Amino acid sequence: MDRTGIMGREMWDARFEGEDYLFGTEPAIFVTERAGILADGSEILCVADGEGRNSVWLAEQGHAVTAFDISPVGVEKARALATRRGAKVDFHIAGIDDWDWSRSYDSVAGIFIQFLSPEARPQAFSRIRDAIRPGGVLLLHGYAPRQVEYGTGGPPFAENMYTLDLLHDAFAGWEVLHADDYDRHIDEGPGHSGLSALVDFVARKPD
Repeated sequence: MDRTGIMGREMWDARFEGEDYLFGTEPAIFVTERAGILADGSEILCVADGEGRNSVWLAEQGHAVTAFDISPVGVEKARALATRRGAKVDFHIAGIDDWDWSRSYDSVAGIFIQFLSPEARPQAFSRIRDAIRPGGVLLLHGYAPRQVEYGTGGPPFAENMYTLDLLHDAFAGWEVLHADDYDRHIDEGPGHSGLSALVDFVARKPD
């Protein structure tokens, strides 16, 4: 699989086809464990939200959630999930590069967005930094490089993965509220299943 395949709309449409949800319908454990840091009624942007499991859950907690994904198939399934659960989410079809980054939010959530190559990642992180209001919170969750050895999810490129040093550097000057690199067995649909090498990073933007 090349990097174009990882980032392409057609590839994600194909992966999201069918009635089943590739990563399940429940939020990532990280989201449920760390969402308590968010103020009530926060405006949240969910980046590359896929089939909606994280945005829908955050909306169910009373937050005002906007979400985008490059895949029309994924967004259609996300809307269906929100309807079934009675959750209100402002869904959009867009990729990282064509999203309108001019609006700001209380929080930005990037959950398993490691289709980004090392070359594309700095610009994406810059956009995320700018989109978070002063005092707002970043929720970032993904894989550590050793995940490639585990083969239980994510792209087969160790350089796409996170290290804590990388994230501390990318968000230098922010108040780090939680940072961890650990292994955990997860069962999040067929796309994420088994022992996984995970990295959590929660940080507050300076006022």
